[in-house]
Amino acid sequence: MSVDVFVAGAEGYHTFRIPAVVRSSLGTLLAFAEGRRGGAGDAGDIDLVLRRSFDGGRTWGPLLVVSRQGEDTVGNPAPVVDPATGDIVLLSTRNAGSATESALLRGSVSAADSRRVLVQRSLDDGASWTSPRDLTESVKRPEWCWYATGPCHGIALHSGRLLVPANHSVGTAYGGHVLLSDDGGHTWRIGAVDSSNDGVNANETTVAELPDGTLYFNTRNQHGSAAGTRAQATSSDGGESFDRPYAPLPAVVGPVVQGSVLVHESRLLLSLPSDPEARRGMAVRSSADRGATWRTEVEVSDAPAAYSDLVVLATGRVGLLFETGGDGPYERIAFVELAI
Repeated sequence: MSVDVFVAGAEGYHTFRIPAVVRSSLGTLLAFAEGRRGGAGDAGDIDLVLRRSFDGGRTWGPLLVVSRQGEDTVGNPAPVVDPATGDIVLLSTRNAGSATESALLRGSVSAADSRRVLVQRSLDDGASWTSPRDLTESVKRPEWCWYATGPCHGIALHSGRLLVPANHSVGTAYGGHVLLSDDGGHTWRIGAVDSSNDGVNANETTVAELPDGTLYFNTRNQHGSAAGTRAQATSSDGGESFDRPYAPLPAVVGPVVQGSVLVHESRLLLSLPSDPEARRGMAVRSSADRGATWRTEVEVSDAPAAYSDLVVLATGRVGLLFETGGDGPYERIAFVELAI
């Protein structure tokens, strides 16, 4: 049974999109989203908003605005919990509300109005947040135009390093990269970068750490020539570099859309709509061989569905935060506990 966390038309927002979820060191679930004020589109007056659950996702507290930048676009939430302090670190992006993705890809937007990268943190389990601090100069190369953090949860490695996957564009071609922090999320730098575009245009990316410390990345293949809509890569050095460029993953069938990966009981889980023709049919797949092969673990719903994020609950079960609806996938963002 799913629970609605964000519902279109509520709280003064036309639409809620781009879910991300983490569990704090105290066990609180924090569900982030973009609150889109004027419409459902990716540009315009957009805030970053949050609801918290103290009972494993059965009920959710009041809506909190984490970041509002006038009428600018603030989005692509990528939260991660620092295990050393329990602080919740949030990366996001900002650009002028009038700047469309096509204009940003062309590089026809001024530096001040283009994609900027922000960091915030909460020291009190998500109740309050520091003001956004601009990280752009340390994490965005001059030739990159489009830029997006996540969107979905980042991870803390066994070493304590914080890692958030991100993507960028060079010209109109997308590429993937990694953001790293070795001081609890106070400073960030660029790690692995793949702009090869060899059949794959890595876009929205998600990451998990395998039991042996290898990092597994799964990405949306935006405009690539390779078969399928997904691609994958690994890193054996903590995200400093990719072992090899992103490789196509044609066995995972679905639309061009964001997804989320998670390690649970030594298996990889991947949440993604399963209909290859439309954003519909949210499912969770599993892999017992490091992403070489996949099987459907749970068919969550056959309704319209789009973006999603996975989280391990305090009970050891898995939670899924995902976009869905009756007539379209952006009517609400719902949470469901899965028996996996």
